[in-house]
Amino acid sequence: MRSLNLDHLRTLVSAVDLGTFSAAAAALHLSQPTVSLHIAELEQRLHVRLLLRGSGGVKPTSAGDLLVQRARGLLRDAQETIEALRRHAAGVSGRVRVGANTSVLTFLLPEVLRSMEQQHPDIDIDLRIVGSFDALADLARGNLDVAFVGTPAVPDDLVVRRWRRDPMLAFMPESWNPPARVTPKWLADQPLIANDATTLLYRQTVEWFASAGITPVARIELNYTEAMKSLVAAGYGAAILPAEGASADQTLPGIRTAALSPPLRRETWVAHRALPLVDGATLKLLDTLKALTQWS
Repeated sequence: MRSLNLDHLRTLVSAVDLGTFSAAAAALHLSQPTVSLHIAELEQRLHVRLLLRGSGGVKPTSAGDLLVQRARGLLRDAQETIEALRRHAAGVSGRVRVGANTSVLTFLLPEVLRSMEQQHPDIDIDLRIVGSFDALADLARGNLDVAFVGTPAVPDDLVVRRWRRDPMLAFMPESWNPPARVTPKWLADQPLIANDATTLLYRQTVEWFASAGITPVARIELNYTEAMKSLVAAGYGAAILPAEGASADQTLPGIRTAALSPPLRRETWVAHRALPLVDGATLKLLDTLKALTQWS
């Protein structure tokens, strides 16, 4: 049996509701012969009489009444599906899968999420904790829609745009007495808490020390900013971390910060697929991120 035609079902429902083929034709902007053809094709396809025609109009048979009730649900579902797709394409609703590391998620994304909730409350943001390299891989595989990464070096089929540049600071126990600007030489003589060697922040830190001809030896390596800050506050050592959030003083009690000399900045880039492949909800998020760009 061939599939049911929604236009034919719509004609059947209109004929039953309005009582005549002529009234159904006028309501649906069809000719009366087209209405008759729709009903005839339905009856031939289903091998059952659906309507009884008489001088008083048309009445559904028991089979016709059953089909009309089912048709109402099918037509309603079809209309709701079309409307949902329209809203999705327009970016009114939808779900955006976003990958970011814990640092970006903790300090930078709350403002983005507040703005999205205020302007686009029907768009859901699905957050996933992932580092730059894994985020780019997930983006390329189609497992993410937007990724926050620390590098502009992305595959050719992806798009990357600059978003934030945040100063890196020396985070030290409050009891220490550092110079106003911390140099690689001074910091290399202190116990160090370093980012995990797989991270971009680790690479930046090593390059910063290398600019002074120094190869640092870390006391411990971690891949979680807040854990590193906790160890700094406990007096375990110093760490080089981004000044995150609205203030450079987003630290735990027991920590002091100092500027680095030479200066060092953590860059955050937004990566996504080419715009023709991006849905409406993702475009709305990208517009929000563009409005919140801080690059200096």
